[in-house]
Amino acid sequence: MENSDWLFISITVIGIGSLIGFFVTKTRGFGRFTTSTFLILVALVLASLFYAAGRLEAQYFANIIFAVIGFAGGLFTGKEEKES
Repeated sequence: MENSDWLFISITVIGIGSLIGFFVTKTRGFGRFTTSTFLILVALVLASLFYAAGRLEAQYFANIIFAVIGFAGGLFTGKEEKES
């Protein structure tokens, strides 16, 4: 097997492990937080596979990573709701 094959296998195993861990540790139901976290995981796994396959340029991959970091930062900090 070539190095690229091992790279694809390792990204796939890490991605599947992350998704299994996500579903094992999540609470019942899909709320805003759960859905957002799931989409972040799927986007990172797919972007990593496309980048490793050479189908995604480094500039676009970096943009995806920065977008995920920004989205996750906003998701975890959240806004305080004002009481009227």
